Amino acid sequence: MKAKASRKSPAGPSGSRWLLLMHQLPAKPAYLRVKVWRALQAVGAVGLKNSVYVLPAGEQTRQDFERILRDIDRSGGDGAIVDAELISGMRDDQVRALFNAARDQDYDALIKELRETGRALAKPRGKTDPTEMLPKFRQRLAEIERIDFYGPSSRVTAEALLAELEHRPIKKEKASVRRPALDPSSLSGRTWVTRQDIHVDRIACSWLIRRFIDPEAKFKFVMGKTYDPKEGELRYDMQDGEFTHEGDNCSFEVLIERTGIKDPALKAIAEIIHDIDLKDGKFGRAETAGIAHVIAGICRNQGEDEARMARGGELLDDTYEQFRKIHKN
Repeated sequence: MKAKASRKSPAGPSGSRWLLLMHQLPAKPAYLRVKVWRALQAVGAVGLKNSVYVLPAGEQTRQDFERILRDIDRSGGDGAIVDAELISGMRDDQVRALFNAARDQDYDALIKELRETGRALAKPRGKTDPTEMLPKFRQRLAEIERIDFYGPSSRVTAEALLAELEHRPIKKEKASVRRPALDPSSLSGRTWVTRQDIHVDRIACSWLIRRFIDPEAKFKFVMGKTYDPKEGELRYDMQDGEFTHEGDNCSFEVLIERTGIKDPALKAIAEIIHDIDLKDGKFGRAETAGIAHVIAGICRNQGEDEARMARGGELLDDTYEQFRKIHKN
């Protein structure tokens, strides 16, 4: 059985409509399953159940599934492509989380190599110049981004680390130049924009903005990896954002630095957020694992970004008060 996706599907990832590829393969040849699996991985599809794979509804993703289905048909299998909308059970944000988890694995492998290259550049150069790897890193990043539909935070980290490596000679010459701190009062009355399905860094940034920068701040959660801001809007923890990852710093750290907020309790929280978000174990605070577990639970159980922001804010309020008491004594 073969069925094509509806032409009514939006032109890009929608987050509310999905394409499902359901297929059945013949028992032989054995290599066919591996071939189909690799083809599905190459287009960024994730599995929901055995032989059921999903992509965001869109013209390109429809074409990708149709191409794979034709190959399955020619190999003696069959299947169907279905244009679907989730009604109950699994939520849209949980499906998007599957895509982000898959891309996190790709980005994390690249991030590990970028950090190793950065450490190599800090040493006297041997026979091999680590910068020769930069074009390959750029190509790998482009290949991952091609099948990255929702832009997990690891993407921002990978882009920032690669940009730092590419401009390292310039940065060494201008190491003493730092961007001036902003007056928090100049940030009042703004709408703060970030990607939907917020997780640790975006939850922490939202809490910092609401509690320390502008108690009346408005927030907007948008689909996609990029966004053109309107008048009065500021972007955080997203591509080209005014406040986002810079080198080895997560967006929460950058926001604290740029606003010039000096608070030892916030510094402690920033170290925890850094280690959860960047997964590099830089600070190794004892509280990190517990807070990471709670935030993961909040994101798993709360589908709405406003709810995640509220529940995460309560957690960070309590954490801040605990650190504030410790540093006061």
